[in-house]
Amino acid sequence: MSRESNVKVHYDQVPDEKIIEKYDAEARYRKFQQGTFWARVVAAIAIAFSLFQLYIAGFGALEAIKQRALHLGFVTILIFLLYPGRKDARWDRPTVIDITLASGSLAVALYLVFRYTSFAISGGFANNVDYVFGALAVLLTLEAGRRCIGKELTILASLFLLYSYFGNLIPGSFGHQGYSITRIIEHMYLSTNGIYGIALGVSTAYIFLFILFGAFLGETGMATFINEMSLALAGRSPGGPAKVAIFASGLMGTINGSAVANVATTGAFTIPLMKQTGYKPHFAGAVEAVASTGGQVMPPIMGAAAFLMAEILEIPYGRIMLAAVLPALLYYLAAFTMVHIEAIKLGLKGLPADQLPSARKAFRERGHLVIPLIVIIWLLVKGVTPTYAAFYGIIATIITSLLRPATRLSVRGLLRALEAGARGAMGVAIACAVVGLIIGTTSLTSLGMVLGDNIVALAGGSQLVTLMLTMVTCIILGMGMPTTAVYIVAATMAAPALVKINVDPLAAHLFVFYFGNISNVTPPVALAAFTGAGIAGADPTKVGWTAARLAIAGFIIPYMWVYSPALIAQGEPLHILTSAVTAIIGVIALGMAAQNYFLRKTTKLERLLLLGAALMLIKPGVVTDAGGLGMFAIVYLIQKLQLRQENVVSKSSF
Repeated sequence: MSRESNVKVHYDQVPDEKIIEKYDAEARYRKFQQGTFWARVVAAIAIAFSLFQLYIAGFGALEAIKQRALHLGFVTILIFLLYPGRKDARWDRPTVIDITLASGSLAVALYLVFRYTSFAISGGFANNVDYVFGALAVLLTLEAGRRCIGKELTILASLFLLYSYFGNLIPGSFGHQGYSITRIIEHMYLSTNGIYGIALGVSTAYIFLFILFGAFLGETGMATFINEMSLALAGRSPGGPAKVAIFASGLMGTINGSAVANVATTGAFTIPLMKQTGYKPHFAGAVEAVASTGGQVMPPIMGAAAFLMAEILEIPYGRIMLAAVLPALLYYLAAFTMVHIEAIKLGLKGLPADQLPSARKAFRERGHLVIPLIVIIWLLVKGVTPTYAAFYGIIATIITSLLRPATRLSVRGLLRALEAGARGAMGVAIACAVVGLIIGTTSLTSLGMVLGDNIVALAGGSQLVTLMLTMVTCIILGMGMPTTAVYIVAATMAAPALVKINVDPLAAHLFVFYFGNISNVTPPVALAAFTGAGIAGADPTKVGWTAARLAIAGFIIPYMWVYSPALIAQGEPLHILTSAVTAIIGVIALGMAAQNYFLRKTTKLERLLLLGAALMLIKPGVVTDAGGLGMFAIVYLIQKLQLRQENVVSKSSF
């Protein structure tokens, strides 16, 4: 029995802020009333922060540690003014303690900027004042991290610092000589090995600019364009709103760096639509969570961790972008397949044409907004650094916005974009700074190598077991930390173990990146799924397990590219092409197996055959491809013959 859709589309709905705040620590900040003193102060600092970043990107960078110190200074000042220290603290304005901590952040940043040159000239001899400011920097970074992104990462970083000091008390291979407090401070504050290390450097050079780019796109109305085009292209097909969620959330990942925020933004209109057209609430919430999570791994602009990966591996970002294309498409294709099958099983229709926006009109009014994305892709493929690509992408956004009245950026719009960019960068930046303490500990104590050796030893040298242990580690870390922080920790401690067992470095880092991200939809703590559940009014646990099933491709494909690098664009072009084709058939089979449906409901044997076909086809190779295609064909022929026999019986009975 089919269901006719009779719903009104509201693609300009705003997200429920209470739901976002419940599951995303970064959203729990003070909302100052517009025009008040503190609103103006915060706006001025945020705009100055963005202008500073644009200046060093386009007109000349400072020394690395000075640039990073100022970057972190802006971030911590904003955090202490915006994020209360306790739930029962004042939310209408900063307290005296908040202002004091913000002032301390400014002092720490300026001290390092003006002191570092003389410190370097002296041969790296620190004085007592250096140690005082260094200790203050560590404490302020930890507290800012606790306020902005939650206590989990702060606790982990604190444990690493304690490990640096008490290492001489730890027996076995994990023990070390132990380091004095002054030595730890020097390493963490007065060098680029700790707080101001590679993670914060990437935040300063790349991540901030891409977040700012997203803020400018958002101000021009790019989100409206994405939503309208997604509705126009997919809204009329069976179960259209769920497919709209997949398209829109995947594209929104380009301008939104958070899976939770992506769910809340796009899900505000897709989840109600899915429910009204016949999808069950838990399924609607799961679809949006899976689609939004995939936005973090979808080129051209992936999650912030991808830029860190380029820096750590010392390879162009364009190469990472190219490697991520096919896995991301396979991830979304599997989800799309399952959504389509669910619509067929429920007999759902698409949305009526008169309730959908016109693709032609949407493209005519806002289609020019894709030009900045094309500019960025072209520059990245050409080999330009992400810094310049993002800088010129922002310039292109400002210029192209002038082509239509509906997208034209006013002076006020420019200021709003500058402020939004700085606000959006706070969470990633402070996560990078806190993780710097973890990275600093591993470099000071050699913990990374020791842990890698122990993971390999625990796995008995087995590549598969090592991969599984790494996967579990990344998912557990991702249950309480931002994706960027999870990747950095895993890249420091788990990825070396994979490289040690002869996994290609790019494949190893993409592996931990994927599983750190997939934790957003992995129970028992699946923040993206829980956010979707809040909007859908469904049981969070049920939404979480449904999301895990819909995201099943994300749990399988990373293993496949480890064994067959063609999936990440490594190897001969013809081999990559054939691998892509068979993998596409494989994920379709995977979606059918997960949904227990092909041409009709499958038997247990047919379902097992589809699952076997999926695994064999996703893994490139002549033997596996032939076996997978054979299994797929067997299920197709069985169901086709049975349907034909049923039709014959039905006609004869008539």
